[in-house]
Amino acid sequence: MNRFIRNILIILLIFLVVAGFFTLFETDNTTANMVSISQIADEVNQGLVDRIEITDDKLAVFLKDGSEQSSTKEREVALSETLKNYGVDSAKLKEVKIEVKASSSSSFWVSTILPFLIPFLLIALFIWFLMRQVQGSNNRAMSFGQSGAKLMDESDRKRRITFADVAGIKEAKEELKEIVEFLRFPQKFFSLGARIPRGVLLLGPPGVGKTLVARAVAGEANVPFFHISGSEFVEMFVGVGASRVRDLFKKAKRNAPCIVFIDEIDAVGRQRGAGLGGSHDEREQTLNQILVEMDGFESDANVIVVAATNRPDVLDPALLRPGRFDRQVVLDPPDIADREAILKVHAKGKPLSKNVNLRSVAERTPGFTGADLSNLMNEGAILAARKNLKEVSQLELLTAIEKVMLGPERKSHLLSKKEKEIAAWHEAGHALVATVLPHADPVHKVSIVSRGRAAGFTMKLPTEDKNLHSKSEFLADLAVSLGGYTTEKMIFNELTTGASNDLKVATTLARKLVTSYGMSENLGPMTFGETHDMIFLGREIAEQKNYSEKVAAKIDEEVSGFIERAYKTAADILKKYRKHLTLIAQRLIEKETIERREFEALVSDIIPKEKLAKPSLLEPSAATV
Repeated sequence: MNRFIRNILIILLIFLVVAGFFTLFETDNTTANMVSISQIADEVNQGLVDRIEITDDKLAVFLKDGSEQSSTKEREVALSETLKNYGVDSAKLKEVKIEVKASSSSSFWVSTILPFLIPFLLIALFIWFLMRQVQGSNNRAMSFGQSGAKLMDESDRKRRITFADVAGIKEAKEELKEIVEFLRFPQKFFSLGARIPRGVLLLGPPGVGKTLVARAVAGEANVPFFHISGSEFVEMFVGVGASRVRDLFKKAKRNAPCIVFIDEIDAVGRQRGAGLGGSHDEREQTLNQILVEMDGFESDANVIVVAATNRPDVLDPALLRPGRFDRQVVLDPPDIADREAILKVHAKGKPLSKNVNLRSVAERTPGFTGADLSNLMNEGAILAARKNLKEVSQLELLTAIEKVMLGPERKSHLLSKKEKEIAAWHEAGHALVATVLPHADPVHKVSIVSRGRAAGFTMKLPTEDKNLHSKSEFLADLAVSLGGYTTEKMIFNELTTGASNDLKVATTLARKLVTSYGMSENLGPMTFGETHDMIFLGREIAEQKNYSEKVAAKIDEEVSGFIERAYKTAADILKKYRKHLTLIAQRLIEKETIERREFEALVSDIIPKEKLAKPSLLEPSAATV
């Protein structure tokens, strides 16, 4: 519609230009009076006429007083003969200057040819615009089945990324270096009868750097890099996705050796047989074409498909078999050493203060992915800019950690004196129980400053990265979760809604101990409940009950038992160390925030030695930051 309106406006503009062109050739006779030939004859006889100009049948009469008149004569008869017929004296006629002007060719075209030619030109121009519009629609229809993959070739040096730009994931990079060798020196493998892998599937949670690693492989191999999202294949029209897949692989073969990167392949790679639409489902047709193209490469086709997903459980088994995605590279969240290396990469270009300790920041960020760490450094720089600082200090980075984890400070969310007191005792209970229990993680910070949806928080972080968790650690976490609830009940003899999330976390953990981890003494090493794959619009995860009602009652009893024992553990600790609980709560009411160094000074006589912070890893005090 917009294109049609624009064409109409263009035609109107051309019409106005042509109309203006006509006005240039229009004779302006507004100052001359139209008179009859008889009046001109009388004026000639009276000697009032100075000269007469004749152009075809048009007469321009100029009188001696300076005025001007116009008239029209017969075409075939001379003016002198006409005047004589009107009784003009020959002597008087000789006193009048008569000039005959030939008509110009432009006036002939304007008056004779253009009135017939212009309508035909306008109609032809209008038809041309319509044809052009139809042709454009046909071109779009023809290109509808073409892939929208973006090409980043080797000439684009500015966006080129290598393995040096990717910190951590050492095992994944070692695995992918073989892919680089395949692309750079394929004959070395062909000569030994080796077959180049068809595809590499990158698996990992969001933010670990799957797309970044794929770009690094292309940068190391220095080959063209096609990248497209899985969602860009599927349209509402049947066959478009398959057509785009064919076009993508056709382009890739023309640019071989190259890499084709398909991000979020689970958008089209979900297990087939959804039961809705059958084999004619557009997504399934697209997946079928991908399967055919990946297994239909020529033996020497030097094209490797790299795909990324964070949901490998929903992928169709045909995608994962050898001959398609031969390699599956798992990218795990970085450990403490990798987090420090990633922080150094993202610290480039940011002026850091001398007191910045990236190792300490890495210790405070267990579970953070590469994207989280990048966001952390960016938030730290933003906080420093808000304070009009020239450098990013440790304080901004530590504050950015809390902002990424919990959200920004809610300075407008002011607690009343009573609510502030309840929050202080609640967080003091969490912190004290976590301090006394040897299997609980050390407390790094306690605060009653609202962040996100939390009125306060107790930050406890492990001293080292863990892949396995023991039952003792889970029991300690249960007791710590109930520390705030127990404190409120013991100090105020009243409960508030502030412990609702703690109770939810504790109940979920206790149920997992019984049903998933087999840590119940009474029920033994068994798991209860199984995941069932429901094939409907892909794979959806649902839990199926595979135990009787009698066993369900025992499970509830065991969950309740874990909660009761954790509550008793927390209550015993809080009663035994009531003095320390009071010190922590009063300091929180006074300062609102307690860092690890100050907190350990308050509970130095009861904290286990193995949980004391090493001097080199202590957070800087507020004075030095």
